[in-house]
Amino acid sequence: MYQAAKAIYRAGTLILQEPLDVPEESEVELIIQGPLVLAPKVTDLVERARILQIVTRRMQQNPIPAGAPRLTRKVLHARR
Repeated sequence: MYQAAKAIYRAGTLILQEPLDVPEESEVELIIQGPLVLAPKVTDLVERARILQIVTRRMQQNPIPAGAPRLTRKVLHARR
């Protein structure tokens, strides 16, 4: 069973933000995902254009293979 939960780490303890829907004394496996870090906004238009060119070039140099399986939303959620 997959169930997402948010917690705050404080003094060596994970404090859940909402109750979990699991029976008491259940053993669970935790997968820790670090906090989301966003890159600073680039406001200089010349720099934004340069970054876009780099990203576009890298995407063109690494195309998705023609025979690659199509990943549906259902498949992607099952991989979590």
